[in-house]
Amino acid sequence: MDDYTRWTWVLFITHKDESFRVFHVFCKRVQNEKGISIASIRSNHGGEFENEQFQEFCEDNGITHNFSTPRTPQQNGVVERKNHSLQEMERNLLNDFSTPKHFWAEAVNTSCYIQNRIYIRPLLKKPLYELGKGRAPDRSYFHPFGCKCFILNTKDNLGKFNSKTDEGILLGYSKRSKAYRVFNNKTITVEEAIHVKFDEHRPNKEISKLGNFFENMQVNND
Repeated sequence: MDDYTRWTWVLFITHKDESFRVFHVFCKRVQNEKGISIASIRSNHGGEFENEQFQEFCEDNGITHNFSTPRTPQQNGVVERKNHSLQEMERNLLNDFSTPKHFWAEAVNTSCYIQNRIYIRPLLKKPLYELGKGRAPDRSYFHPFGCKCFILNTKDNLGKFNSKTDEGILLGYSKRSKAYRVFNNKTITVEEAIHVKFDEHRPNKEISKLGNFFENMQVNND
């Protein structure tokens, strides 16, 4: 989370030993996108943060690495509250249309994406998005997480009488382009698509029945 704007990023790792690599890449991306240098960071004393790699990187890049005192989560109060807010919103998004818990990471990502565009920094009386991007956010393309959707099939050579759309559910928004992230029932994959229509009032019942199925398999990401 950026201390000034409260703009938040969410990054996922499989193992704690991936922390430095992910942080390294994240720092480069933020510095390239914003054209600024990171002055300081704050973390707990976890071994994934307090190690030689992190120390050398911070020293080489002039970054002050501050640590919170053990067993004092209040010192990271802003981040702790944000974590709680994201978790609460993630649960609500999954529950709204009985979306399988398999998609919890998509729900967290979408929670972060939405909060960056609807929350206001009270002290500055401006939306986080405006503080971070310099312009007002556009929320006109938002649709309910988990709602039924119809994805234009542009990949298969379809016959005259074949359906031109695949059914699926909305999982969020692309960070790389103006596209939606959707789960496609037909291909059993998470895809990014532009041409999507939504039924905002109905869940995709076929998806909500697949909770046990998802627990026993890996869904591919396109």
